[in-house]
Amino acid sequence: MPRARANGIELEYEVVGDAHAPPLLMIMGLGSQMIVWPEEWIQMLAARGYRVIRYDNRDVGLSTRPDAPYTLDDMADDAAGLLDALDLPSAHVVGASMGGFIAQLLALRHPRRVRSLCIMMSSTGARDVGAPEPDILPMLMMPVPTDRADYIAYRIKISRRLASTAYDFDEPRIRRLAERAYDRAFFPLGGQRQLAAVMSSADRTPRLGDIRAPTLIVHGSADPIVAVSGGEALARAIPNATLRLFPGMGHDLPAALWPAFTDAIAANTARA
Repeated sequence: MPRARANGIELEYEVVGDAHAPPLLMIMGLGSQMIVWPEEWIQMLAARGYRVIRYDNRDVGLSTRPDAPYTLDDMADDAAGLLDALDLPSAHVVGASMGGFIAQLLALRHPRRVRSLCIMMSSTGARDVGAPEPDILPMLMMPVPTDRADYIAYRIKISRRLASTAYDFDEPRIRRLAERAYDRAFFPLGGQRQLAAVMSSADRTPRLGDIRAPTLIVHGSADPIVAVSGGEALARAIPNATLRLFPGMGHDLPAALWPAFTDAIAANTARA
């Protein structure tokens, strides 16, 4: 995969789809490499008429691992820098979980770069909405196993806890993804440093009213790590946002919902 110089670092990225199609920038969440975006869904979006761009955030995957602390603002500037490197004045933007935080800040810090905005399973940064269920944070704070087999078992356990209740848990796919992630770039410290950036970030609610890009909020009613109140708060704070709640969806991307996600994103990008 290619690498781009962006905001003083290097970002590993991938582009799928027609080079002349509208660009769709995909921003993944905490500690997650770009390969967490399902390959089949990426192809579905490309077939729908988008030039899909996904990348490794700083400190994960094959992108730069900075020595100095950083903020979510820095990570939003990374995304803008990637658009610069690809000679793209603007793009439709999709962000999941922490990637949704970054997408919000990209729209606030670089409003002309965001044609439309889709925020999935995310929140405003306010401490009184989107709180995780009590067992989640202790689970995520556990030391990450360094042995390959133990790491894969650990990832399956966490993924099962975060999974949708209304859809089958695809353990073989999660296992393959964990194997690929370990072999591609095992660096748990990066996820810890990203978490520090999240924890030090401010409540964005007062600023979200400045977003003018057509915005779609996607959230699951069974999300155990970002409660549905987070998505609802986003919908209240961002002018004219559309809220799509999926019953029984957790903090994951169930294959059964990829067509619905695609339709919703297409409808939102059409608003731009």
